[in-house]
Amino acid sequence: MSDEPSIFTRILRGEIPAEIIAETEGAFAIRDIAPQAPVHVLVIPKSQEYRNVVELAAGDPQLLAEVVGLANTLAAELTGGDFRLVFNTGADAGQTVFHVHAHLLGGGLTEKSVGA
Repeated sequence: MSDEPSIFTRILRGEIPAEIIAETEGAFAIRDIAPQAPVHVLVIPKSQEYRNVVELAAGDPQLLAEVVGLANTLAAELTGGDFRLVFNTGADAGQTVFHVHAHLLGGGLTEKSVGA
């Protein structure tokens, strides 16, 4: 991992403005600035130690469970509990920030409503 703070770390530190809509001890959530669905929230571990979900699952499964749990809580509030949870892993999969984060998508989605 780079020694440079990720954009998410900078948001968490208050260096870049963003509204944190939910937070746990190890994770936080913000609305995506370029939403791809009626509800599009990013759920992010506070630590930038892990670049992607595979590293997070191997290195700290408890933190991964916390991220998924926060996503579930937000989905209950924002989408009535129906949601899609997406982790992009690698540049060719669309990952642009290499600080693991989940995309919580919802709000009347269909099978083909979100995609490339």
